[in-house]
Amino acid sequence: MKKTILLVGGFVAVCLGIGSSVWAQDPVRVAPEIYRVQLENGRVRVLDIHVKRDGMSPTHSHPAYVAVALSPCKVRFTLPDGKTTEGEMKFGDVFWSGPTTHSVENVGSSECHVLNIELKETAAKEK
Repeated sequence: MKKTILLVGGFVAVCLGIGSSVWAQDPVRVAPEIYRVQLENGRVRVLDIHVKRDGMSPTHSHPAYVAVALSPCKVRFTLPDGKTTEGEMKFGDVFWSGPTTHSVENVGSSECHVLNIELKETAAKEK
């Protein structure tokens, strides 16, 4: 059973941060060895993310998304303004994020495996 968690403190600031007005590149383009598109249609894009131990993803952007931890993870997010925040997830943790721009560094002891379900703007407009 997946456990939904409400993240607090600095981790929420990273997840909900909007970042700079000039969006970074698509994560699949900047780090294809980390991000793999599993599904994409007019409403969502599902990314299978594998960040190796001591691995790092360059600065990139996401629209609003839901993330599901498929392994325990400890990561450090760096925002465009240089601020950093660390977050830890357990297998099955689920969280919501608004649009964000960040780089990600795996600071844990094993590979970080996460599924991101990115929401496309057209889905929000259809309400």
